[in-house]
Amino acid sequence: MTPPSPIPAESIRLSPLAHQLASRLHTALRARWDALPINTESPLPPEYTAAPIPADLLGRRAELIVEASDVHALRQALASDADAVVIDFDDTFAPTQANVQAAYDALAWATQTEKPLLARPRALYAVEEGLNFDGPGIASLCDLAATVAARPQQPLHLYIPKLETVAEAKFWEDALALAETELELAPNSIRVCLQIETFSGVLHADALLYVLRGRAYGLNAGRWDYVFSLTKFVGKKSAAMPPRAELGMDVDAMRAYAEALVRVCQRRNAAAIGGSAAVAPDAANPQSTLDTVQADKRREAMQGFTAAWAGLPQLLGAVRAGFEGRSAEPLPPELPERTRERLLNLPAARPLPLETVQDTIGLALDVFKAWYVGSGVLVRGGRIEDTATAELARAQLWQWVSCGAEMEGGERLTPERYLQERRAQVDDSAPEARFLDHLVLNEICIPYFPRAAQQLMEGSA
Repeated sequence: MTPPSPIPAESIRLSPLAHQLASRLHTALRARWDALPINTESPLPPEYTAAPIPADLLGRRAELIVEASDVHALRQALASDADAVVIDFDDTFAPTQANVQAAYDALAWATQTEKPLLARPRALYAVEEGLNFDGPGIASLCDLAATVAARPQQPLHLYIPKLETVAEAKFWEDALALAETELELAPNSIRVCLQIETFSGVLHADALLYVLRGRAYGLNAGRWDYVFSLTKFVGKKSAAMPPRAELGMDVDAMRAYAEALVRVCQRRNAAAIGGSAAVAPDAANPQSTLDTVQADKRREAMQGFTAAWAGLPQLLGAVRAGFEGRSAEPLPPELPERTRERLLNLPAARPLPLETVQDTIGLALDVFKAWYVGSGVLVRGGRIEDTATAELARAQLWQWVSCGAEMEGGERLTPERYLQERRAQVDDSAPEARFLDHLVLNEICIPYFPRAAQQLMEGSA
């Protein structure tokens, strides 16, 4: 790679090597990024085998996810007994300029560890306005450059979030290959696990894995991002979506999601990585929560998953115990038409309890309030809430209001009724209230709230 060029005085500082790499990536790929999404057609791939699991991830069971700018939590994670640490720029990350800078700075010391490391860059929809490469930075490419340049001799493994189309998978493949060329690495040195957390991604998981087969060793389930995507797909013309509490993994539509992912992994010799244990044990009585986590991971193990995430260090033991000593039989084949039918066979709509509507509004408001001040994750009611669960909450509110969902007692959830309940919690003047109203009362379900928040701030500047 040629010597790095001088770094412009931008709001966010990258290392010279990272800046040079980000600049090359943007020059080569911006036009492609501007054209996304392209069509969603995904032809059936030929026979292939996924890349082998990286040597440092063999046998791991519990990965600890940590928000990328939380320096204290990151140091704790690196000192923990986690089998691997996931540095997250996506769902747990509020992308303020201060947070992005702190995260990029932390990579310099965090990567100097013997513990297996993975990073999750932001998804392809995200824009990084604190960097400019003949236009606002493409957040995915900025995070990719910062991450791999922090330890180019031994690149971190990556989770690729929110994939939907083959075009997006090809974009990532070309970005990773170009990064390897610029850093003079062997092809497929940067290894990845694909997150299957969109409805389109589930339908086309085999084709997505095929595109990245030289470097992709597995598929990862992201339940709440998936249900968020499913809610957008179902839209306002259908009956009311079931509340989050009624979409546990024992529901056949959710089992179909998990099984679809595992079937691809079993056929292609890839690793199936389970969802995140996202609960916060009561310090006075943690055992019941830990038992629930272990039972959930035991279910995943019996379905064919081999590892999963923990949202807190104290959950690592329960996650690991759920997988240890268990292996699953191969799932029987299932026709794609049957899988799609099961995925959409959601529980029948029932009148919504008022408490469910109130709690869903409260969840979105709480996460948005924290997000606006730079915190991407919080504990609420014993659960770890983040961008993914806030996306689901606001999308379900949009869907319920748009289809006039019936509430217990016979009343309909009209825009006026929604506003009455939202105002009972937060005044109209609060930024999080104005933003939730913008999302819920919109004619369409806005694709992703972080980008919508940026655009609203741009419009008011």
